[in-house]
Amino acid sequence: MKLDILAFGAHPDDVELGSAATIAKEVSLGKKVGIVDLTRGELGTRGSAELRKVEATKAAEILGVNVRENLGFADGFFLNDRKHQLEIIKMIRKYQPEIVLCNAIDDRHIDHGKGSKLVSDACFLSGLQKIETELEGKKQNKWRPKHVYHYIQWKNIEPDFVVDVTGFMNKKIDSVMAYSSQFFDPNSKEPETPITSKNFTDSIEYRARDLGRLIGVDYAEGFTVERFVAVESLDKLI
Repeated sequence: MKLDILAFGAHPDDVELGSAATIAKEVSLGKKVGIVDLTRGELGTRGSAELRKVEATKAAEILGVNVRENLGFADGFFLNDRKHQLEIIKMIRKYQPEIVLCNAIDDRHIDHGKGSKLVSDACFLSGLQKIETELEGKKQNKWRPKHVYHYIQWKNIEPDFVVDVTGFMNKKIDSVMAYSSQFFDPNSKEPETPITSKNFTDSIEYRARDLGRLIGVDYAEGFTVERFVAVESLDKLI
């Protein structure tokens, strides 16, 4: 299946926190979207890898994406090396996306920056003919996405562009809260973490509202880029 957009996240819930409203909007416009999680999130303080799998499936259903896969890399310990790059390349060539979304280039969790660079490097390498890969016994054709965009996560990185996601924040919040083991729950007996506070949960909305304020809409999500964003003409901007 060819996809328009393929979103990668180091952990299940990264894609939802960083770009779920944008994904929900693109799905509503008829785009085919997929999600690939690099790890199972097995080192997370709360929950378990098995529970995260159930939660990720529910979140994908809420967003209406076409596919979701998990590569099973080692949480906290995967590397940006040939072995891991080839697995990402297989996904890129399998789904042939025009656009790839991936982790923030710099963030609190070490896997986010690593995942960002790993996916970005694989997007380039995937376009090289002499790198040969096979999937399910079939040789794959080279494929290089046209665009690689990095969503914003824990750190308030200044975006290079923002997407008006007014009307899609409810789906974003619902998809995030599908990970009930990970976020604010006043009745939970598990240890507190930086993402389990009510302030963090509230930040999902107020950060999007603030970005929206800056462009004159209700809500927005921000992204950073690796190369200049081109516009067809001056009047194609919001």
